[in-house]
Amino acid sequence: MYDFIGYLNMKRERDDQQHLDVSLLAEDANLIRQVQQSREDREHGRIYGKEAGLDYLRTKVQEFEHGQNV
Repeated sequence: MYDFIGYLNMKRERDDQQHLDVSLLAEDANLIRQVQQSREDREHGRIYGKEAGLDYLRTKVQEFEHGQNV
């Protein structure tokens, strides 16, 4: 019986640690600035989607390899 109660207490503590305190996050000026910057980047096309990001990296690798062969 004691092991089961200990297990429940441990599980409750772990669950409590996994919950975010949204009110603290909402007041974090640095986090708010990062989210706003991310939104602006996405609106202005400065954020790559999965495929576009891979294409960009492939191009950069080819450019680098071409520069190394010269």
